[in-house]
Amino acid sequence: MDPLKQKFRDKALSLATELKALRKANADVKVGDVNIAQLFGGMRGIKSMIWETSHLDPIDGIKFRGYTIPQLKELLPKAEGGKEPLPEGLFWLMLVGEIPTNEEVKWLADQWRTRSNVPAHTFKVLDQLPVDAHPMMQFTIAIASMQSESVFVKRYAEGMRKAEYWDATYEDSMNLIARLPRVAAYIYRRSYHNGNHISPDFTLDWAANFAHMLGVNDTPDFKSLIRLYLTIHADHEGGNASAHATHLVGSTLSDAYLSLSGGMNALAGPLHGLANQEVLKFILNMIDALGTGKPTESQIADYVNSTLASGRVIPGFGHAVLRRPDPRYTAQQEFAKEYIKNSDIVEIVKKMFVVVPESLKALGKVKNPWPNVDAHSGALLIHYGMKEHSFYTVLFGVSRALGVLSSLCWSRALGMTIERPKSVTSKWVKEFLKESTVASKN
Repeated sequence: MDPLKQKFRDKALSLATELKALRKANADVKVGDVNIAQLFGGMRGIKSMIWETSHLDPIDGIKFRGYTIPQLKELLPKAEGGKEPLPEGLFWLMLVGEIPTNEEVKWLADQWRTRSNVPAHTFKVLDQLPVDAHPMMQFTIAIASMQSESVFVKRYAEGMRKAEYWDATYEDSMNLIARLPRVAAYIYRRSYHNGNHISPDFTLDWAANFAHMLGVNDTPDFKSLIRLYLTIHADHEGGNASAHATHLVGSTLSDAYLSLSGGMNALAGPLHGLANQEVLKFILNMIDALGTGKPTESQIADYVNSTLASGRVIPGFGHAVLRRPDPRYTAQQEFAKEYIKNSDIVEIVKKMFVVVPESLKALGKVKNPWPNVDAHSGALLIHYGMKEHSFYTVLFGVSRALGVLSSLCWSRALGMTIERPKSVTSKWVKEFLKESTVASKN
């Protein structure tokens, strides 16, 4: 058994035993009472699932196994001569709760290289799609097409024991993560570069090889950006739409391929992962409207206020949970400060950080006026030459796979059941409220 799998097995079996006893002893303990607002409000804030790999703190932001993003930037292994963390290290941390050594990260990178061969039929499937099909549609189809390679499906058909579900899911997850950069790069090159594909460079780490195959910018700085991007977008606890969708599909015992494909369909929505391209569209529209690529803070403030007055939102600002600037935004802000000296769009993002929160505060009803991760990522990507913002969510998806698939391994190891919440009708709600009113009067 390989060393990462062994660590995961030992930790998972121990926690599964502990949680089984905890559930039996505390099954009737209330975690919280659901109210009408939550019933109609997308279940926001309801604590109703277990997600081992990360937790979202309103003040400190996302914590991966208890570590904040600044801590990860300091502690996770880095490429030789690089300053940004390697995503391989974060995956190891999420799966087994330990900061890996350089040797362990090298082992994992080698594993992903050996597992990265994409089935020929997946490329054939992609080539049958319209070249102008949205990249996220291509991405989800490509992921689903690789399900024919699923270890879980094969072993389940052979009568695999329930105690072995996690093992097959681990193998599928490792294979799928290894292949995603090549699939995503293939979609990018066929969609925007006339199908002139770039062969992988197996001397590079997982993220750097992805950057290489994209062919956007062959500089060490761009490779560093992709390492950072794939790290900070990897997970955001279990309640966000893409994570929850992956968990929901996986709870039916669908394999990692179909589960991740479901999660990526959720990520493609304008209210979720598609928001990163909406931010860039907003900035480009503002530049056109103002007639300058170097607007002043006053000009930006006027444009933002007119946008808000018209009933529209400012994409990339605000968050359902966070009450301070998103640490993922701050990490990108620090990257720009160190690596990028002249960029009109990056300068606009800096000015929006000053202007937009004040405009949102003035409305008097915004709980978090600060920028989230989407407010900065597009500006960095376009600086390095990736101007095709409809592809940005695919980058997000490659990263998010790290978190949701490591969590899927845990769901299998802990024996999580099929997800089946109870729904009620609006008539039921009305009758419930009527009965509650009568009861309170008596």
